[in-house]
Amino acid sequence: MDLIDDPMEGQNSPEFSVTELSGAIKRVIEGEFGHVRIKGEVGRVSRPRSGHIYLDLKDDKSVISGVIWKGVSARLETQPEEGMEVVATGRVTTFGGQSKYQIVIEDIKPAGMGALMALLEKRKKMLAAEGLFEASRKRPLPYLPEIIGVVTSPSGAVIRDILHRLRDRFPRKVLIWPVAVQGAKCAPEVARAIAGFNALTPGGALPRPDLLIVARGGGSVEDLWGFNEEVVARAAAASDIPLISAVGHETDTTLIDFVSDRRAPTPTAAAELAVPVRHELAAWLEGQGARMGQLLSNGLSARGQRLRDMSRALPRVESLLDGPRQRMDRAGELLGPALIAGVQRRRVRLADVSGSLRPATLRQRVASDRRRLDALAARLGPALERGVLRKRERYEGRVRAFRPETLVRDQAQKAAAFTTLAQRLSDAGQRQTRGWRERLAALDRLRETMSYKATLARGYAVVRGDGAVVTGKKAAQKAATLEIEFADGRITVGGKAPLRKKRDDAPPEQGSLL
Repeated sequence: MDLIDDPMEGQNSPEFSVTELSGAIKRVIEGEFGHVRIKGEVGRVSRPRSGHIYLDLKDDKSVISGVIWKGVSARLETQPEEGMEVVATGRVTTFGGQSKYQIVIEDIKPAGMGALMALLEKRKKMLAAEGLFEASRKRPLPYLPEIIGVVTSPSGAVIRDILHRLRDRFPRKVLIWPVAVQGAKCAPEVARAIAGFNALTPGGALPRPDLLIVARGGGSVEDLWGFNEEVVARAAAASDIPLISAVGHETDTTLIDFVSDRRAPTPTAAAELAVPVRHELAAWLEGQGARMGQLLSNGLSARGQRLRDMSRALPRVESLLDGPRQRMDRAGELLGPALIAGVQRRRVRLADVSGSLRPATLRQRVASDRRRLDALAARLGPALERGVLRKRERYEGRVRAFRPETLVRDQAQKAAAFTTLAQRLSDAGQRQTRGWRERLAALDRLRETMSYKATLARGYAVVRGDGAVVTGKKAAQKAATLEIEFADGRITVGGKAPLRKKRDDAPPEQGSLL
């Protein structure tokens, strides 16, 4: 009897649904690879509208899919780009909908300095190809800007160096836009600051700067990386206000240096590029004034000498009058005989004309003129009557066309229009007055912010010895009287309070706040 394989053999093994099997595989992989770090090259990068990032990590033999969720991608200091070598940290999981495994990336960083330099070189070539580094795009800096906008950290030494240098060379108004100068927040805050300064209205309550300075102290490539971001470079290139980049030390170079209008090796050098030296300008003006006075004096002397030379070449006044005087004497001698001859000729002509005059001729002429006048008088009466009749008819026609209600209606319309204009004028005046009040309030707030009393309110104090500000221990020991000013008043130590030569709200000299 032949042995036949039982078709039911092996049918007692458990059955799994597709979802159950996929879930079991998911649990095994996530339990074995809960948290891993992978080094590889970024391949395909996809950024759908959802905000997530889908990418591939590959080496010379294998490829693994990766995903960065929207909330994580917003916190990344470095955004993945195709071709960049990175180190990704995350957890391996599976996606049952496509029967594939992938890594959910929680952090991603360039794999060493070489990757950062390669990424920087790639961005530099891209921006250079767009023409953002062209010298023709760079605008000249204003010679003496009224307002300077500074984009930097408000608490670092950079802003103090810039303000101190500006105060030494040529004091100007400075608007500070505080930003983070390193880390993930650096690039977006710097880009928003540049765009924000450009959005200000010239002459407004917060006036628009004439010059921008983007400054930061020295540091490593990672510390300065925020100024290598594409968003910062494009914001600097799109700025309508001339911009000076002062990032790092003289040997440090970032992308913003290539797109800015001028690059300064240090923040202090940026302040020197922004304004000239006031004392040098005053000396130059004084020299120009002296030169102008000397030139005017030399010009007047030369013209005076030329006038004297020309006057010596002119003839004397007596010689100029000799000829006219002789001609006048000759004319005087001929005047008497000429008058006698003229009178004689006119007498003979009068005798000839009077011989032809007759009374009858005059009477005929008068009678002819009288007849002509009578004929005109006979025609004048009817003409006057006809003229009066025409004017009377025209007058009556105008009287019939006259309507008093038309004048009343027109008067009412013009009165309504006048009332509307008066109301608009009143509203405009109120709006203008309100705008002035708001501007005054904003200026007062700015004054309070810039006053040194706000510093006193934070716990500092001003020490004066014998009326002068004390900045050191030796000066305090030499002073007979010490006056200490707090936010809520002053106290005197060691004698009478000195006479105050300055106003209470005048700011103390530098270095006097304790």
